[in-house]
Amino acid sequence: MQEMKEIRQEYLTGERPLFKGRNLKIFNTIFTDGESPLKESDTIELYGSMFKWKYPLWYAKNILAEDCTWFEMGRAGVWYTDNITVKNSIVEAPKNFRRCHGVTLQNVHFPNAAETLWNCDGVTMEQVSVKGDYFAMNSQNMKIYDFELVGNYSFDGVKNMEIHRAKLLSKDAFWNSENVTVYDSFISGEYLGWNAKNLTLINCTIESLQGMCYIENLVMKNCRLLNTTLAFEYSTVDVEIDGKIDSVMNPSGGIIKADHIEELIIDKDKVDPDQTVITCRMSKTAEQMAG
Repeated sequence: MQEMKEIRQEYLTGERPLFKGRNLKIFNTIFTDGESPLKESDTIELYGSMFKWKYPLWYAKNILAEDCTWFEMGRAGVWYTDNITVKNSIVEAPKNFRRCHGVTLQNVHFPNAAETLWNCDGVTMEQVSVKGDYFAMNSQNMKIYDFELVGNYSFDGVKNMEIHRAKLLSKDAFWNSENVTVYDSFISGEYLGWNAKNLTLINCTIESLQGMCYIENLVMKNCRLLNTTLAFEYSTVDVEIDGKIDSVMNPSGGIIKADHIEELIIDKDKVDPDQTVITCRMSKTAEQMAG
């Protein structure tokens, strides 16, 4: 294996100062006043370093960044890059991580994550916090643990994703998604999951106006619905709710179980009531509510 050259405590300016860099260990170095400092680089380790200008890691491979900082103007920082790990870092810049393969993020904070993590494949995130709209659009093959998000329109069009122990404050989350499973999480946001296919929620707490509508194969197990109204419209469902549901509207078919449903809306000219079996464990029956 080729020995890695070390760069320590440099202040690098101008465009492409380390263009096509290979086998470098970079410590406590600042990249500023110049675009694309590490474009087309390969086998780079960065420790305690800072990116202060645009496009630092494009078309790169085999990157490790620990205790690093992307400042606000380090925007569009990581595009078309394969096999990158970022640990214990802050990424202030928006529009980061586009069309990358093999992304690992551990203990990373994104305070301005607008349009971040788009069209990526093979993503693992642990202890990541995010603030910004349109996070992770059209990405696939993702595993996420201990995640926090404040931002709307998240995970639009994602495929093949697992999320564990998340808190999501996100309107229109999981739209157009496919094969998504969420475990042990809290989700608050209007219009959750519209147009999704194979969306599974296990042991989750959800608050959503018109949530879980237009879904093909919605599965919910041991979930709680707080202030969730007009749910399941035109969705096929296998739903088991711990507690009450405020209102259900025109499910396409399947099974709904809950302690109680405050309002059940079935328009026979829009859906076939016989396609959905509704069971309430407390006093009122589905027939009484429908009547």
